[in-house]
Amino acid sequence: FLFNTLNAINAHVRLGEAEQAGGMIQYLSRFLRHTLENDTVEDVTLSEELDTLMLYLSIERARFGDRLQLLMDIAPDAGDALVPALLLQPIVENAMKYAIAPYEEGGTVNIRARVEGGQLVLQVLDTGPGMSEEVHDSRHGIGLSNTLERLRALYGTAFEFRTDNRLPTGLTVTIRLPLRSATRGGELREAG
Repeated sequence: FLFNTLNAINAHVRLGEAEQAGGMIQYLSRFLRHTLENDTVEDVTLSEELDTLMLYLSIERARFGDRLQLLMDIAPDAGDALVPALLLQPIVENAMKYAIAPYEEGGTVNIRARVEGGQLVLQVLDTGPGMSEEVHDSRHGIGLSNTLERLRALYGTAFEFRTDNRLPTGLTVTIRLPLRSATRGGELREAG
């Protein structure tokens, strides 16, 4: 992500597009400052996770412009649910790499969240080529594999992580976590 962002800034500089380069530097600065100031080991509310994700996506929007179509479908009761910090960023970054960057026309990334049967259900859907059987067999590639291993370390077997090809094209990554919410006083409560 950082390498791609710096390359995009460099391209804007070489093309004499100082305003675009400056904007990307500001977005990158905000994202890095946010991740350094916030404890990425602790759980955060989904609303906080989405705020961080939007900082990341502001950089990607500067890189891809109109090629990136973003849809958000977040159920109101999902915002207080607790999730591991920076859970969604590598999944969305994977979508950028495979569904947006290779295509001149770009594509769409859709982020969904809902509460269902005592679980938080998170989905990232894209319009890319989907996932080949070889990648499925090799544990989803690095970004998705690291996310899966992190979830195993945090939740044991009390979660679901699934990748499904979409028709006619695309990929859906679905994560189901036990629903835990933060109360206003900062105490945790099991939901459901």
